[in-house]
Amino acid sequence: MPSFKAPSRFRPTEPREWTVSVAVPTSIITDCVTREQRTTNVGRVARALAIFSVDEVVVFDDSPVDQRISNADPDAYTGDVDPAHFMEHLLTYLETPPFMRKVLFPLHPNLRSQGLLPSLDMPHHPHKDEWLPYREGMTLETPPKGGKGTEVDIGMPSTVRIAESIPPRTRVTLKMPDDQYGTPEPVHPAAPRTEAGYFWGFSVRRASSLSNVLTESPFEDGYDMSIGTSERGVPLSKAFPSYEPANFNHLLIVFGGPRGLEFAAMNDPQLGEMGITGPRTKELFDHWVNVLPNQGTRGIKTDEALLIALTGLRRLWDSS
Repeated sequence: MPSFKAPSRFRPTEPREWTVSVAVPTSIITDCVTREQRTTNVGRVARALAIFSVDEVVVFDDSPVDQRISNADPDAYTGDVDPAHFMEHLLTYLETPPFMRKVLFPLHPNLRSQGLLPSLDMPHHPHKDEWLPYREGMTLETPPKGGKGTEVDIGMPSTVRIAESIPPRTRVTLKMPDDQYGTPEPVHPAAPRTEAGYFWGFSVRRASSLSNVLTESPFEDGYDMSIGTSERGVPLSKAFPSYEPANFNHLLIVFGGPRGLEFAAMNDPQLGEMGITGPRTKELFDHWVNVLPNQGTRGIKTDEALLIALTGLRRLWDSS
């Protein structure tokens, strides 16, 4: 068991229960002509999520209802790309540590251009010269010596053994022992963040509409602060003055596609029944912000807006 400590670039912060979530629409790839363009667009989104330590990404369908793929098995889908499944598939693939992707992600049309995807190089993606107190691993079919427990591949030259019996090809989060005589312990996937303060990748959730982004939160009490982005919103400096602290447990930042969040609301049947369309879309959020007033171009792409917005908003959760 390696005994050297983690390098300074991945020093943990304070243990935290709070989270930052980002929602992006499928329309960011529907206008792409080729699979290569769709792949690189999703890759740029994933890079932004990794750079700013985002804990959850939600992919939501903002296309007209009559254009959505219904009652289809996405894993068997071979026609035109289902944008929601495509984005969810690639984001999950990118978040997964590279050494286990070949086993957990069989050949699929969505991954034909995976060579164009960037490296995210997050803390839970192993590196031969680094050692962290937590590791991501994949259970193996190989029976451990002694016949008890489970062998786990953690992306290092040697596998490790855990006392628990877990089916093969299962991804697990392990807390590593302090010395070479200890046994790794399976823990909750959020433990590196809640117990030690490490950014440990992002979960990927798929929502069928804009309203479901808000109502299907994985957190017990939902999101207690939501931010919608629009060129018709108020500047960040006005929405979040530097002298006012931001208090939240689970923050959600929602981005629109080429035609904005109003387009997503217009194509949401539930919001239509409530009369929330057009200018009333801002009523869905606690804050309605313009991340870059007086922009020098007619439109800002969603992957560009991600970088701009997260740069401006990061002070809400980054005490450094």
